[in-house]
Amino acid sequence: MKNILILGGSGTIGSALYKELAPYYNTYATFYNNKSCVNNNYFYFNSHVDSLKSVLKKTSPKLIINALKGEDEELIKAQQTIVNYCFKHNCRLMLMSGSNVFDAFHNYPSYEYDKTLSESKYGKLQIKLENCALKLSYTKYVIVRSAIIFGSKSPRIKEIDLSIQKRIPIEVFPNAIINFSILWRLTQQIHYIINHNLSGIFHLGTNELISHSELIEKIVESRYFIKPIYKKVYSSNEILYLALLNNTNKLPSHLSYSTEQGLNDLELIHKRI
Repeated sequence: MKNILILGGSGTIGSALYKELAPYYNTYATFYNNKSCVNNNYFYFNSHVDSLKSVLKKTSPKLIINALKGEDEELIKAQQTIVNYCFKHNCRLMLMSGSNVFDAFHNYPSYEYDKTLSESKYGKLQIKLENCALKLSYTKYVIVRSAIIFGSKSPRIKEIDLSIQKRIPIEVFPNAIINFSILWRLTQQIHYIINHNLSGIFHLGTNELISHSELIEKIVESRYFIKPIYKKVYSSNEILYLALLNNTNKLPSHLSYSTEQGLNDLELIHKRI
């Protein structure tokens, strides 16, 4: 059973991945400010003052999943340390990335090996982290670009819930065409990639597109019985795409899901809470 280290293991993605992978692998994780999911396999890591090398030495991972959040310089430094470790050891890197690496392109959805270009600070950081991972040989890296993520306690769901409770207008973007990820499905897809030792770039999310405003309205409709306040934001008169579709690295059909299935998941999750 190989050792897996999840960096950022107390975040939304990291903690969900830990729960998915821990029964099948020797899974370790780092945490910084969220102790709710911490156990003996979690290591405190503060990128400002702590050395990542000490965590790597303690865990001897065969796979490092980088789901860290934080300041740009610290994240780049951590990524460089991971890449250097993978060069020197029998270890692979999985980088959690997202659609912002394409946010300078607006006219069409993006596929795995399209050129990356970003206008946003976050997107530019993601590109730097990806480029660092690409220094490794093909068999040693996986870049997972996830569409916007929704789950029972994901930040975007919490933001919607808070807006409803405080009667704050919910921002929606009618001209933005996107797809989205369901957290539990995302972790299963990643588990499959790990289990089958796949490499390369993967786009994970619904296999259909939807406008941002329609998606948010459907989510709110399934969770509440009141009419919310929406603030429609038009950043352009044109239709803008920020969507991730796969063309080269496709997963099996049982791991693929539609917009309707994703919305049904969110409705069922809410009913269980």
